[in-house]
Amino acid sequence: MKIGLLCRNPELYSHRRLVEAAEERGHDIDVIDHLRCFIDIASNDPEVHYKGHSLTGYDAIIPRIGASVTFFGTAVLRQFEMMDVYPLNESVGISRSRDKLRSMQLLSREGVGLPVTVFAHRTSDAEELLRIAGGAPVIIKLLEGTQGIGVVLGETPKAAESIIQAFGGVKTNILVQQFVKEANGEDIRCLVVGEKVVAAMIRRGKEGDFRSNLHRGGSAEAIKITAAERATALKAANAMGLNVCGVDMLRSNDGPVVMEVNSSPGLEGVEKATGVDVAGKIIEFLEKNARAGRTRTKGGKSRKKVKVA
Repeated sequence: MKIGLLCRNPELYSHRRLVEAAEERGHDIDVIDHLRCFIDIASNDPEVHYKGHSLTGYDAIIPRIGASVTFFGTAVLRQFEMMDVYPLNESVGISRSRDKLRSMQLLSREGVGLPVTVFAHRTSDAEELLRIAGGAPVIIKLLEGTQGIGVVLGETPKAAESIIQAFGGVKTNILVQQFVKEANGEDIRCLVVGEKVVAAMIRRGKEGDFRSNLHRGGSAEAIKITAAERATALKAANAMGLNVCGVDMLRSNDGPVVMEVNSSPGLEGVEKATGVDVAGKIIEFLEKNARAGRTRTKGGKSRKKVKVA
C-alpha cells in the first residue's frame, strides 16, 4: 500500500512512529509538507502538486494538520479525497473537531456528556454569563487556543468577571465553562481507532496548575476506563465523524464529560504511558479499510466512498 503522511515536521515523535509502523508492515510511505502543496482545481482531473511533481498512486492519506493551518491543510486533504484517496480522517471531521463551538454543539445534539458551557462575544454582562454557567469557579477559553494555551481559571466571581472583560477588550469569542472540581486536576485521554478505544491514560497537571496537558508539564499513566467512559469516547468520535482521535474527558459527579475531541492526537504520551503500539493500530486500520474504499459516516457505519463536492 502507498501512504501519504501530511505533516510539517517529520521529526516529531508521532510522525516518526507512523512512518516506522508503516514501513515495518511493508508499506511505502511518503512525508508530504501540506503547506508546500499546490492544488490544481481548474482541470477535470484533480491533482496535488508537490516539489515539481504530481502526487499520484496513493491508497491512503494520513492527515497530521496543525491547528494553525487547518484551513489550508484540510483543503489539501479534500483534494486527495476528490482523487479517491482514502483519508484516515476526513476533512469535514477535522474541521468539525477544530471548531470548539461547533464540536460541542454536535456532541450536545448526540447526548454526549458535557460540562455546562456558555458561548459569548459580547462580554459586557459578565455577571449574566457566570450565572448561566453556574457561578465561579469557571474555565474561560479562547476558541482558538490549543495545548492549554488560552485557557484560564476564574476562581472567584470577581476574578472571573475581570478575565471575561479582559477577553472582551480584544474582541474575541470565548467559552465560559463549568469547573469540574471533583476531577482534581486530572483528565482522561482515550485513543480511538476505528470502533475501539485502543489505549487510555490519565493525565495530571503539574502542582498548582489545573490544566493537565502534557505540553504544560503534566504527567500521565495508563488507566482502566469504565464502560460508560468507553461508550462516551466512541460516541464522541462518531459525532465528529473521526476514525482516529483523542477524546479528553473528566470524571464528574454526573458521569464522564467530554472536554475536547482531538483529530491529530499526539502518540508519544499515550504510547509511553500504556505501552500500546498505537501507530501500528492506525496502520492496521488503514490496511483493513483503505483498499475497500470505505469511509466513516455518522454512527460508525461504513459506506462506499464518494467524490467530495
